[in-house]
Amino acid sequence: MDTKTTSTVVPTAVGPIKIRRIGEGPPVFLWHSMFVDSETFDLVTQELGDGRELFLVDGPGHGDSPGPRRLYSLQDCATAAAQVMDALQVAAPVDWVGNAWGGHVGLLLADSFPARIRTLVAIGTPAYPLQGADRRKTALLVPLYRILGPRPLSKVVVDALVGQGSAGNAPSAASVVAAAFQRGDRRGKYWAMRSLMLRRPDLRPLLPRLQVPTLLMAGRDDAMNDAGEAERAARSLPDGRFVPVTGGGHVAPLLVAPAEVTRNILDFWAAQGDR
Repeated sequence: MDTKTTSTVVPTAVGPIKIRRIGEGPPVFLWHSMFVDSETFDLVTQELGDGRELFLVDGPGHGDSPGPRRLYSLQDCATAAAQVMDALQVAAPVDWVGNAWGGHVGLLLADSFPARIRTLVAIGTPAYPLQGADRRKTALLVPLYRILGPRPLSKVVVDALVGQGSAGNAPSAASVVAAAFQRGDRRGKYWAMRSLMLRRPDLRPLLPRLQVPTLLMAGRDDAMNDAGEAERAARSLPDGRFVPVTGGGHVAPLLVAPAEVTRNILDFWAAQGDR
C-alpha cells in the first residue's frame, strides 16, 4: 500500500470537512461512528488501501471538522459527502465503508445519489431508530455532555462502542475510543449528538429500493444493534448480505477484529468484481 498521506478541508452543507487521502487507485470513502473520528479505521487501512485510494472523513463535530452550531440531519451529511466528492473531483463510483453513523450516511447517499456508490459496507449500523432504554440513556447523555464535557462520560461511551468491561478485556480498543471521544470540537460534537442520535430516522423503508450491492456487518455482542434485525434488513435489500463479526459495540469490530472485518470487505469487493 502507498502510505503517502495528504489532508484537505472541504466546505460543505455541514461545515468544513477534513479528509485524509492515502494511496492511489479506485476510490474508497470511510466515515466513522458517532463520538470518535477517522482514526478508528487505522487498523484496517493497510489492507483496504492495497491498490486503492482511501478518503478518510472526519464527520462534522468530530476530529478536525468543527461542525455547524445548529440542528442538521443525516440527509445533510449525505449531501455533504457528495459535495466532498465534487470538490475533490472523484468522478468514479466509490466503495463506501461506514461505521454506525457512517453507515447511515452511506445508506442515504446510496438512495439519493446511487451513481456515486459502487458498493456499500455498513458496520454496526442499526437501520431502526433509537428505542426504549437506549433512547432514554441518550436523551440524558446529550445535556450531560454539554454541561460536563467528554472526560466524565468517557467510560459510558467506551462501554457503548466497545462493550461492557472493555477497559479490562480490550484496553487498547477502549483507549482509542476514549481518546477520540475527547478530541474534536466540543460544541460541534454536542450539536452532532443532538442532531443525529435522538433524531435518527427509521431507514428500513428505503432499503428495498436501494440498487447498490450492500454488506451489513454487526458485532455478535453489540447490545445496541440487534443482529437478527440487521439480518432482516439485509434480506430486505435487493442486493444485500449480512455477516456477524466479533465485537461488543458499534466500533468494536474495527478495533478488536480488524483482520476479520477486512477479510469480509475484501471478499465482498472481489465478489462484485467477479460479477
